[in-house]
Amino acid sequence: MRGKVVRWAPQEEVLGHVAVACFVTHCGWNSTLEAIGAGKPVVAFPQWGDQVTDAKFLEEVFRVGVRMGRGDTWTKLVRREEVERCLREVTVGPRAEEMKENAARWKREAEAAVKAGGSSERNVREFVEEVKKRSVRRKTETATL
Repeated sequence: MRGKVVRWAPQEEVLGHVAVACFVTHCGWNSTLEAIGAGKPVVAFPQWGDQVTDAKFLEEVFRVGVRMGRGDTWTKLVRREEVERCLREVTVGPRAEEMKENAARWKREAEAAVKAGGSSERNVREFVEEVKKRSVRRKTETATL
């Protein structure tokens, strides 16, 4: 296996590249959405807060990745064998094909949601209409007092 560690990169562009087989992520909300939008399997390595929930969803609900564990909780170090195990599991392991297929399916779902007329656009439109209705109702109520 080959890899590269860099200080910073345009994450969405990198994830969209055909050569990227998986994404090792802390599972912050942006990274989670970018992984789903790119259709990439993930190795989840959450640290705190919403990252833990996001990792759980990626692994157990969306079924697009595995969670990397810490062997030694005292030092909080992850052993290289654990990193390798996770990378192999999402790229060539027995469940790798399933994770790739699931990631591709969620990518299609995300693309459909943001297209014109998709669920994302409809939901935003409905939200705006509800805010307008409530605003008019409040003005009417205030005027009658």
